Amino acid sequence: MLAQASPVDRRAGAHSGFGTTSVKCPGMAATNISAGGMQMEKRGVALNSVLAAVAIAVLKVVVGISTGSLGILSEAAHSGLDLIAALITLLSVRVSDKPADADHQYGHGKIENFSAFLETGLLLLTCVWIVYEAVRRLFFHHVDIEPGLAAFLVMLASMAVDWWRSRALKRVADKYDSQALQADALHFSTDIWSSGVVVCGLVLVVVGRRLGIGWLRDADPIAGLFVAAVVVYVSSRLARQTVDALLDAAPLGVRGRIIGEVERVESVLDVDRVRIRRAGNRYFADLSVALRRNVTFLKSGQVAEDVAEAVHRVLPDADVVVHPVPRASGEENLFDRIRGVAARSNLNLHEVSVQDIGGFLHVEQHLELDEHLALKDAHDLVTRLEGEIRSEVPEVSSILTHIESEVGHIEPSHEIRDHALESRLRRIGREFPEILDMHEIVLKKAGSHINVSCHCTLPDSLPLSRVHDISTELEIRFKQQAPELFKVLIHTEPLTDNRR
Repeated sequence: MLAQASPVDRRAGAHSGFGTTSVKCPGMAATNISAGGMQMEKRGVALNSVLAAVAIAVLKVVVGISTGSLGILSEAAHSGLDLIAALITLLSVRVSDKPADADHQYGHGKIENFSAFLETGLLLLTCVWIVYEAVRRLFFHHVDIEPGLAAFLVMLASMAVDWWRSRALKRVADKYDSQALQADALHFSTDIWSSGVVVCGLVLVVVGRRLGIGWLRDADPIAGLFVAAVVVYVSSRLARQTVDALLDAAPLGVRGRIIGEVERVESVLDVDRVRIRRAGNRYFADLSVALRRNVTFLKSGQVAEDVAEAVHRVLPDADVVVHPVPRASGEENLFDRIRGVAARSNLNLHEVSVQDIGGFLHVEQHLELDEHLALKDAHDLVTRLEGEIRSEVPEVSSILTHIESEVGHIEPSHEIRDHALESRLRRIGREFPEILDMHEIVLKKAGSHINVSCHCTLPDSLPLSRVHDISTELEIRFKQQAPELFKVLIHTEPLTDNRR
């Protein structure tokens, strides 16, 4: 998916090949941390970052004003914007962990991406001011600075604090894949290098003064330009990540890996579409896969579950929506194509047989329809189905459809005993050499009709086509010898599975 607690985000379980299946990952599997623990850890590290930003910004402003160092003042401005960025990050992680609701059905994760985007803008504003001031001091208005021990101590302390909080932020960001915290961690790790450049600039100014080297007085504004260059570099990296997330750009290479995994799923003919989007630390994957059109409703749901598992091997925490599409495959035979036409209209065909009569194919089939359907309506439906079959399977010359009623009610019935009838039926069974045993003969009366069911044991290796012929012949013989029988149901079983 990552699973959200809100029922708004919770779709129905497995659906058919003609619907959509949403599969939820069981949560932050990589961390096994509760949602409450995750929120507390993310908010705690973000709050610590805010407090550190306040302390560092205040110290840099005081020392920068007292020394007149552009490098330190640029770092102070940078730290001031760091404070704003840290506050934005704190706000974003508080909002992003809220569950999905009716107005935000994909959750609130995008607020983290938007927070990172705002940080990019703040970094660029810092860069513009630093470059402007550095150029002014280099060419138009030289400013003498007085770097003292306090300036060096503040900058070194700033580097130590930035090192501590960047490590803390990165650890939690990697743990929960938080882009807002990642932006903060990247931000403060580069602050270490920019502060180091400022320290070098201050050292060169002191050295220039001691040795009487005049051009070293420009080391401070040049250090400020180096800081601006670092800011531009950080901004470009951060901008690319945040813009990609806000524009729903797919992670590099992930789409191809998902297609490769899904294509290995049994019953999947093709992967028509893969769409991936990110919101905060969660990925959403939307797939359309082609299945054989004779796949059952239940089987298509199972295949969709397998497809989602394949996606989770690439994106473990993804929220996956699978849309299976029925499609004719090149391996379909004539019978599959005929049944495929019927299945498209949700009609149940059985006992489909095809005869070659003088080079013309004649189809005979049984179709079950609602028992309450009027004959004219049923006949019109069959006429339309036969027309569709002839249109899509042009090899067929003629079709004869036997209409059966699909029982939709429970028949009240009771078991009866008739030893003479049972004996007659057993004698008939012995006329078939392939029938090794006949047992569990049950007679039932439903209304004015007498129905019979029985179990017949046959050799294990007997072909199913011959088994069907024997069952049909036995049913005919039963009704010939016992015309009072209305329905005959014969259950065939192999010798090795005879559980009497």
